[in-house]
Amino acid sequence: MRAHLVILLASGLIAGLIAAPGAFASGHRPLPAPLFSQAALEPTRFAALDGWEADDPRPALAAFRKSCRVLQRGADAATPPRPMFAALRGICRHAASLPRQPSEARARAFFEQHFRPFLITAIGEPGGFLTGYYEPEVDGSRTRSDIYATPLYARPKDLVLRAPPSDGPPANKGEAFRREGDGLVPYYDRAAIEDGALKEKGLEIAWIRDPADAFFAHIQGSLRVRLPDGGVLRLNYDGHNGQSYTPIGRLLVERGLVPREKMSMDAIRAYIAEHPEEGRELMRQNRSFIFFREAHELGRDDGAVGAQGLPLTPDRSIAVDRNLHVYGTPFYLDAELPTGADGAIEPFRRLTVAQDTGSAIVGPARADIFFGAGDEAGSIAGRIRHPGRFAILLPKALDFTRARAPLPPARPNIPGAE
Repeated sequence: MRAHLVILLASGLIAGLIAAPGAFASGHRPLPAPLFSQAALEPTRFAALDGWEADDPRPALAAFRKSCRVLQRGADAATPPRPMFAALRGICRHAASLPRQPSEARARAFFEQHFRPFLITAIGEPGGFLTGYYEPEVDGSRTRSDIYATPLYARPKDLVLRAPPSDGPPANKGEAFRREGDGLVPYYDRAAIEDGALKEKGLEIAWIRDPADAFFAHIQGSLRVRLPDGGVLRLNYDGHNGQSYTPIGRLLVERGLVPREKMSMDAIRAYIAEHPEEGRELMRQNRSFIFFREAHELGRDDGAVGAQGLPLTPDRSIAVDRNLHVYGTPFYLDAELPTGADGAIEPFRRLTVAQDTGSAIVGPARADIFFGAGDEAGSIAGRIRHPGRFAILLPKALDFTRARAPLPPARPNIPGAE
């Protein structure tokens, strides 16, 4: 599990965004999907997915096969088990029979043979919404020095987790407490920890140079630390202090310090660097704090570990709402994103696989794209908060004709909405 960068990502911000017409148009009125209580599905064809034939699906197939290792190991965590889980497990048996390195054509044929594409949206919305995340990479050390003086902490032994109430908001964490006397009190917030609440308890797992790097590592939930001897320490999410998350990008906009249209992770970093005292106080407004573990299972070139317990694949692994979707589900994304040089807008038309989640990822057509590790990936990820079109690939083994709900009310008259 991990946290996500949330700058201005509240789902309400996408209300009124105009969907690009025609890319996924099939002429069918959207139908509510019994598989997804908050979603409408519209059947389409692979040939109607803009860019489907141009995208090389082999990286997505490799990611899907990784998900299959987890799907085939155990049962669905949801109760009752979801039909989607069992259907994906059946397809995994076919994936295992493919050559280790299939051709592009064979990989594409595999998905076309075993899945049916459906456009998926939240009921009443014209499309979906995309953001990005990445794995930071910084210099650091296992021991404190004058250069490396900012600690990253392992999970404290006195951290007591309790699951949130079932009727509460979707989250990837429980509520965190510590014992005080005979009772439990909320765990220390960011300010208290930075002021020394965990100091000299042997929890420092690594030391890095810049407090802002530690802050963004908490948001992303993972980190690569380049050690003085040339080694790389891989750190991954291992707990949360249970305090509320406050997106500091939103605070900068509300205070008139950064224009809304120029908000990005780079803009936040620039403000903190140029205003160190104000920046420190700004970061402390986010009471949330993350603890790490050393990810010994990861190789130097592996991506960060997602909530499914697997290394993520850049551009192909996405985080989704785990309360709605099953890990291992393929999604075809179609969007215009600022992934080019200096933020130039480019088409992003990729087959991806749901392998992660995050507390900000809520809704049937909401995804966070993993862009990899390092500064370049971070710059790209920090610019992404754009509308996108989602096609979910549903196993053909599912019965789409049973238990269909009545048609939803007519959509608002939004120009460009199909």
